[in-house]
Amino acid sequence: MARNGKRYLDALKRLDRRQLYSPAEAIDLVKSLASARFDETVELAVRLGVDPRRADQIVRGSLSLPAGTGKAVRVAVFAAGEQAAEARAAGADVVGADDLVARVEKEGFLDFDVAIATPDLMPQVGRLGRVLGPRGLMPNPRTGTVTADVGRTVAEYRSGRIEYRTDRVGNVHVPIGKVSFERSALLANFRAVIDELQRAKPAAAKGRYLRAITVCSTMGPGVRVDPNRTRLADEDLAATA
Repeated sequence: MARNGKRYLDALKRLDRRQLYSPAEAIDLVKSLASARFDETVELAVRLGVDPRRADQIVRGSLSLPAGTGKAVRVAVFAAGEQAAEARAAGADVVGADDLVARVEKEGFLDFDVAIATPDLMPQVGRLGRVLGPRGLMPNPRTGTVTADVGRTVAEYRSGRIEYRTDRVGNVHVPIGKVSFERSALLANFRAVIDELQRAKPAAAKGRYLRAITVCSTMGPGVRVDPNRTRLADEDLAATA
């Protein structure tokens, strides 16, 4: 369904773009407006009151969504020895050390969604910055993807751990599930992301922090959420029952 297609325009007619909704109302609308022939991803966009041009105001990290993402995630692990075996046992799709570095560097292999590395292999993996960095795949201690505990980290990403980072204008975009999810699951994931962003608020950020919140499906219009109603109110609690 194209963004200017008939279904999208029909969905717009059923939505008041000026209104700010509660989280429960917004998610119900997103589910009702989704009409693609596939299980659309539900996406959350948050405009933060930060200046991402300043290093001390970049908001970045990772969190585990309580209801998962509904997406199969391919995980690559740069590790050797026992840690490589641990990664395989945890379900990593691709595991290697120098051989995996060479495969990415020389063959352009990028058939994975998340890359994890043990600290001892970061000098070699660091050579891949120009390849992995622009695609958001570079392992980073701040997101927990540079770690000696590869088994636990692989399991977390396969079960719904996601990464987030402010873009150049201060927006954070993350998936919070699929249209087929129960609204209680989507609300739980919504709440987890908002709580995490609040926790990660930079000390240097001044003024209003949660500037704007929008929820949409892959092919549907954005539904605006009232930033002042992100705490689950009575109607939201009823929606999770």
